[in-house]
Amino acid sequence: MLLAFTILIIVQRLLELRHAKQNQAWAMANGGIEHAPEHYPYMVALHSSWVVALFLEGFLRGSTLSSLWWLWLSIFVIAQILRYIIISSLGKLWNTRIIIVPNAKLVRSGIYQYVKHPNYMVVALELFVTPLIFNAWVTAVVFSVLNAILLLGFRIPAEEKALETIK
Repeated sequence: MLLAFTILIIVQRLLELRHAKQNQAWAMANGGIEHAPEHYPYMVALHSSWVVALFLEGFLRGSTLSSLWWLWLSIFVIAQILRYIIISSLGKLWNTRIIIVPNAKLVRSGIYQYVKHPNYMVVALELFVTPLIFNAWVTAVVFSVLNAILLLGFRIPAEEKALETIK
């Protein structure tokens, strides 16, 4: 179960990165400007390391499901639904990088009318609950803290500054 779940997450991430690359190509072809690219390798490293840590800790704990696996899995599924609502809401503007396209309108519909950075909330939720499905609580805590540092210290301020350029 752990191996299958890990493979599912890897495939999902690779498909999302491919989609982001397509959106990046579209954005750049339409005059897009990338902001604060220097922190991006750290995000990639964090997410890649999280998948490895999830698998390793889960494996070391015997690949057993938590007694609350159904709760953690339910939250994971809800997070995935929200993720794809967010990706759909942003359309071609969704990306894993901070790219501002000239004359693009700031999205304020859908979930964005209620939450300013819903994708980051979903990612934070996912990084925390997914390891808990397999009792990998160290991974859940450590990567949640690292993610919070990266998001609050670098990513969200950089994105806020970039969004200020949209008129």
